[in-house]
Order: sequence, then C-alpha cells, then structure tokens
Amino acid sequence: MAELRHPRPLDPQVADLVSRVRRANRPPYWQYTPQQARAVHEKASKVLEIAAAEVAAVRDLDIPVGDGATIGARLYTGMLSADPAPLVIFSHGGGFTVGSVNDYDAICRMLANGARCKVLSLDYRLAPEHRFPTAADDVYAAWRWAFERHDMLGIDPARVAGMGDSAGGTLTAQAALRARDDGLPLAAQVLLYPGTSAWQDTASHRAYATGYLLDERTIQWFFNLYLRDDADRLDWRFAVLDAPEFVGLAPAFLQLAECDPLVDEGLAYGRKLEAARVPVRIQVYEGAIHSFYNMGGALRVARQAHRDSVDYLRAVFETSNEA
Repeated sequence: MAELRHPRPLDPQVADLVSRVRRANRPPYWQYTPQQARAVHEKASKVLEIAAAEVAAVRDLDIPVGDGATIGARLYTGMLSADPAPLVIFSHGGGFTVGSVNDYDAICRMLANGARCKVLSLDYRLAPEHRFPTAADDVYAAWRWAFERHDMLGIDPARVAGMGDSAGGTLTAQAALRARDDGLPLAAQVLLYPGTSAWQDTASHRAYATGYLLDERTIQWFFNLYLRDDADRLDWRFAVLDAPEFVGLAPAFLQLAECDPLVDEGLAYGRKLEAARVPVRIQVYEGAIHSFYNMGGALRVARQAHRDSVDYLRAVFETSNEA
C-alpha cells in the first residue's frame, strides 16, 4: 500500500464528535496522575461505546504469569459458539498505563457473539507501577497459559487469534512474534491501530500531533511512564518494526484510522509483513481517529470496523456456517 498524504479530512460524523469533545474542554491525561487518569478513562470509555450484549457465559479468571504473579482476565462465551470453541485473546489499549477489561466489556461481548467464539480479555499489569517489559511478558505468558489449558477453557487450540487495539495491538504483535518462535499454532492476529515504531517521527505523527484527541504530548506521557529509558525503545517487544524476522508469522488483519498519529507506523508494519509473504489484509478507515473502534455508540465507521473484525474472524475460524 502506498503511503498516505497527510493531513486527511475527518469523516463528518467524526469531525462533529471531535468538535464536541473540544468544547467540553476535558483536561488531557498528562495533567492527571496515572491513577486519576485511569478513573477518568474508565468513566469516559462508557459514554461512546456500543451497548453490552448478552452472551452465553462470563467468567473471571486469574492467570499465572511467572515469579508468583497473576493477572486478572475475563472469559466470554459467545452465543452459538461451538464446544470446543475458537478463541480470541484480547489485549486492551490505553498507552500501557490506563484501561482494563471493564472498559472493553461491550467490545468483547460483541466479538464473542459475532464470531461465535470465546474471548479471553487480559488485565495485564500497567505502568508506571509495572514498567516495560512487564505488560509484554504478561500478555505472552497469558497466551501460553491459554494454549496449555485449552481443554479446561473449552477452546480449540487450532483456532486461536490474538487481537488488541493501540498499545494492546503492540502487545498482540509482539506476542505473535514470540508465538511463532515457540511454535504456538496462532491462527491470526487482528491489530487495531497498533504502535510499532521506536520513535514517533513519521509524517502522520507530525500531521495529527494536536487536535485529533490523541495528541503528541499524551503519547510521550504514556511512553515515559512505561519505558525505563530510551534503550527500551530499541527492544522489538516495544517496537515490533525492529523485530529481526517476520517470515512465518500468523496471518494479520490491520485495522487503521486514517487521521491517527499511528497510521504510518501501522502501514509500515503491514508492508514488513507483506515483504515477508505473511498473509495480510490492511484496512484504513477514512476520516477516522485513534480509538474510534471504541466509539461504536456514536460512529458509523466504528460499527463498520466491528463488522469487518467479525467477518475476518469468522472466516479464520470457519464459523460462518456453524449452527
């Protein structure tokens, strides 16, 4: 795919939403402590999301992630899912600093029902209490645990996909690289506007640095809380573009927002995968902003992205024609 020319015009519905958010004059996250920012994020995440649908079952779990530590997780069983069921392992966004399984409850319910599968949503540990590489290691440890416990979870280990948005997309991408190296049979990876680069110096970062909800200062605030020092930026568990090899990765679906600081690095990752002959689909949603996927209660483009995710997963899982 050719590089985008920036800036691009906002979708009219997105532009109206951005305008309303600006008029509300909400302080940016960097003006809060991380703990305060989490509370603000949790409250704000409910305003624009889709309605939470009923699913067949929901179960909270604790997953061991090494050194005696555990993380929380939530397992959703979708309506009409088979037994054993396909599984989506979902890692939420939030700059490695905010976000939780509660914030993504409606999204995970939608995916479970739509793809006729189970969804395991991960509450990995957050910065700055737990800096890099804790979140990356938590997510991959949870992936290994899910594959090893597939009988107990009632899942088909041959039909497991990783999925995540923003920072969760980064965590999913690095886990997919590690899964390849360890021979885990990952079926697919769905990456929603992931961060992939060591440095935020692309044309899209410059074009959308302010005025598009996720601003340059907030991005650096997140990374300064997550990373121990600049040397961590060179670790491919943070900057997956710098991984040494991409051959043999699971098929990928990149869902990117056109008016997003991260869109160029998402496209760059897609090109890396294509060059390594990894089956990859790249969808750029015109006029959309970062985190639009979470705004399905207000944005048509978000609901289209939901349908696209579900259609892709159903094709991967071959659940389209299951009863």
